[in-house]
Amino acid sequence: MSVERYYQIIHHPIISEKSTELKGANNQLIFKVAMEANKIEIKKAIESIFGVKVLSVRTMRVLGKKKRLGRYAGKRPDWKKAVVKLKEGDTVDFFEGV
Repeated sequence: MSVERYYQIIHHPIISEKSTELKGANNQLIFKVAMEANKIEIKKAIESIFGVKVLSVRTMRVLGKKKRLGRYAGKRPDWKKAVVKLKEGDTVDFFEGV
């Protein structure tokens, strides 16, 4: 798979209170990923982009919230989340100091 495809699979990291807690306790990172990506593709993409060893990947579909403004109703898009467990000692730089 090409490097461009890896960047299409991994959209961006999710930095929240829960993700920071998982990073400190279990060496896990949370990413927003493409809906059609599977666990194997996500693992290869993380390993090649960040140069770390991935032990496991858990994925979940997050349903978009229903929103309305006056009489107009809409819905935010559905998206996919991946929780990636890294090998002990491996780190990703943009999560340091968060």
